[in-house]
Parts: sequence; structure tokens; C-alpha cells
Amino acid sequence: MALPNFNVYLILLLLVLLVNSGSAHNYEEALSKAILFFEGQRSGFLPQDQRQNWRANSGLGDGWTYSVDLTGGYYDAGDNIKFGFPMAFTTTMLAWSVIEFGDMMPPNEHRNALVAIRWATDYLLKTVSQPNRIFVQVGDPISDHNCWERPEDMDTSRTVYAVDAPNSASDVAGETAAALAASSMAFRSSDPGYSETLLRNAVEAFRFADTYRGAYSDNPNVRIGVCPYYCDFDGYQDELLWGAAWLRRATQDENFLDYIQSNGKTLGAEDNINEFGWDNKHAGLNVLVSKEVLEGNVLSLESYKTSAESFLCTLIPETSSSHIEYTPGGLIYRPGGSNLQHAASIAFLELVYANYLSRTSQTINCGNIYVNAQTLRQRAKKQVDYILGDNPMGMSYMVGYGNKYPQRIHHRGSSLPSIKDHPQFIACKEGSIYFNSTNPNPNVLVGAIVGGPGEDDVYDDDRADFRKSEPTTYINAPFVGILAYFVANPNP
Repeated sequence: MALPNFNVYLILLLLVLLVNSGSAHNYEEALSKAILFFEGQRSGFLPQDQRQNWRANSGLGDGWTYSVDLTGGYYDAGDNIKFGFPMAFTTTMLAWSVIEFGDMMPPNEHRNALVAIRWATDYLLKTVSQPNRIFVQVGDPISDHNCWERPEDMDTSRTVYAVDAPNSASDVAGETAAALAASSMAFRSSDPGYSETLLRNAVEAFRFADTYRGAYSDNPNVRIGVCPYYCDFDGYQDELLWGAAWLRRATQDENFLDYIQSNGKTLGAEDNINEFGWDNKHAGLNVLVSKEVLEGNVLSLESYKTSAESFLCTLIPETSSSHIEYTPGGLIYRPGGSNLQHAASIAFLELVYANYLSRTSQTINCGNIYVNAQTLRQRAKKQVDYILGDNPMGMSYMVGYGNKYPQRIHHRGSSLPSIKDHPQFIACKEGSIYFNSTNPNPNVLVGAIVGGPGEDDVYDDDRADFRKSEPTTYINAPFVGILAYFVANPNP
């Protein structure tokens, strides 16, 4: 008589396994690949241990018009430009990933993450190497975007864009200060000398940002190169607070604490608090500063904590303040393209804040309900699992992860034959046949996370649709920290 019950039990068990099988992701593999992606974005002289080995040296003359070495750094996305603003933000987020979640990374991936950070910081140090000047970009985007060309073949204009005092670049200099300060913390134990160099330069970059206040894209000679791609659309004030907040975290200097206390109102700390990305730092700033309130009881910063929790409450559909948009499949959605940058950066903030809450056994009062650390972690996990394949398309949006992933990403180096296989020069317009081809890209940019599906969860795998098919460094950077958390805690 027990046999039918046993069969029922088996069927139920199989159903549970089927339901859960979609979420059984290999977070360690995904983490490794998310970091590996950055090697495909490298500019400059590539080292012997380069693992994305279809790439080769590029941009070796960068900076020559100023008689300065500006080689190195990262191309931001699928083009061959080095945009300083998003590169600095990418660096801050990679460093924050290591600071918050580095101890959860397997040792070899922790090393790889530091290598990825250093490739950026070595370049950023060059951009602030001259007094009262910051180099904000290398490469003319108009000529670059008119070509479909491998970085190794680049013959487009490598215009250098610089801002000299008393002209302003508070946004880029402030973000560079944040990047160098955060990175100094990431390197503190493994390379104290380098850490000190980063911190010293962070202080100088912040001084430039704060002394000559204004947006870098308001300079006419810079605007023509950075807009409309990475204009400062949301103002420079958030980068001043963000840079000061990271310097406070890195130095524990009371002067930086005073700065974020006394300038919060005048620099608009309570404006646009529901945004976080390469242009708008408010939500990240509020989460970062909240650590001192939650863990150190610095009540003078309470307004930052209030703003952080107000933002986090908007992400929870059950709360009375919920107003964020989700796709039918459950992905955070913001219009404008490259949507996965929002899903990744917001999930990152949820995990960081959850850490702060759990260390102090606190919850968030969202009006009609209380939200705890576990809820934030579970919500972050849904975004991560969606990106890795638990979505209506059944597609991983990380290239090279899973059985089904984008094959035709909007990326010059990936879509053109490797210089190793086709050493002959491929000129500007000769690359168009590869851009227009319906064939999969010949070089797999392992770990690249694309812009992602539309608000209907649909992804067409179309190289020309750059809003969906182009990867960027600032999508991957927060994802590194997220994946590190889930390697250690796969079922929060």
C-alpha cells in the first residue's frame, strides 16, 4: 500500500528538482568569465599571460600629441575609444567589488580581479600625472564610429582630450578620485606601496575636482568629443560627494567626513536618489555613506541612510513606495538602452546594503513592511539568475556562459577576424562586411554581458542593435562583486 505514496513522492521530488534546476548556476564559472572579459577590452601593450588571445597590442601611440604616455586602459564597449568618465566608474565598481566581496572570491579570481583593476588604475594615474590637468579621453569618436575596424588596425584619429585649470572637470576628476581611493583599499594588503601611490593621487584628483567646479562636457573643446556619448547629463555635484565619500572610507580623515556632512545639501545629495550608473552616483553614494551610520553610528550622516533606504524600498513591489519597472520576466527595466547596467548596479547595491544590515542586525522600515537583508539578497539573486539564463528567452546574456548566449555582439574586435588568423590590414570600410554579416562573431569575447533584452524580455541577437547587443565595462564591473557573493552564498 506504500508504493503509490512513494511514487507520488518521487513525482513531487522531480517537480521540485525541475523547478529549481533553472537556478542551479555555476557562479564561480560566471565570476571567472566576468573578470576575463576585461582582458578583451585592453588597450596598449598586452602581457605574455593575456588570456583573450585573439587580441593583440593596440593604441601604442596614445598621448603622443601631448608628448605623454597615455597607453593602456580599457575600451569602454564595442568601439576603440578610451572614455575617461565611464572607465573611472568601472574602476571604482571593480574596486568596490573586491573591498566588499573579495574575501568570498576564490584566491585565483581575487588575483585576477586585482589585475583587472590595476590595468585601469595604471592608466588613470597617467591621466592625472600633470599638475592642474586631467586627460579625459583618447580617440575621436566620430572617426572611430564611422569605421568598423579592429583595435589592432586603428588608423582613426587618436585625439587627446584634456582639461586644464581653471577649466572644470569635477565629474571626471571626482570619479577618478573615487576610483583611485577605492582601489587603494583593494591593494592595501597585497601592495602597500602601490596603494599609497593611488591614495596620494586620489587626493590630488579630488583637489582639482573641488577647486575648479563644473562639468567637463561644458568645455567646448571637450564637448565635441565626449557628447552625446558620455556627456555629464546629471551634473558634477554627485561626483564631488562620491569622491569625498571614497576618500573618507579610504583615509578615515575627518576632513572628508566634514565635507560630506556640510556639502550634502548644497551639492544635492537628496536629489535623484533612485539612480546609479556611470553618470549619476546618488544611490551608490547613499549606500556607501550609510555604512558609517549603520556600523559606526555617525548620526550626522543620517540623511544619506534615509535616502538609501528610500531608494531600496522602491525596488520591493510589496511596499507602498514601489515604483520601479520590471519586465514580465522579472528584470529591472529602465528605458534608454544598455539596460543590464541598471540591473547589475542595483543588484550590487542591494547586496552591499544587505551586508551592512546583517552585520548590525537591522532592517529597513518601508512603511507598510520591514525589509531585511535576506529579502534584498533574494531580489538581487533574481536579477543575477535572469541575466545568467533564467528568463523567457532561456538565454544567458553573458557571452560564453551557458548553452545559449549572444553570438553577434556589437563589438569590433570580436566580430572581425583576429589579427592572429588574418594578419593583413583590414581598413575602415572594409570591416563593414563583417558588421553586416549574419554569421556569429569569430572571436568569442568570453564574459561580456550585453545590453540585454527590451521591456518585453525579447532579445534578437542583432549586431546592429547596439542598445541591446553591445557589452560595456560598467555592466561587468558590479557583476564581479555580485557573483563573488553568490559563489560563497548560492542560496541566500
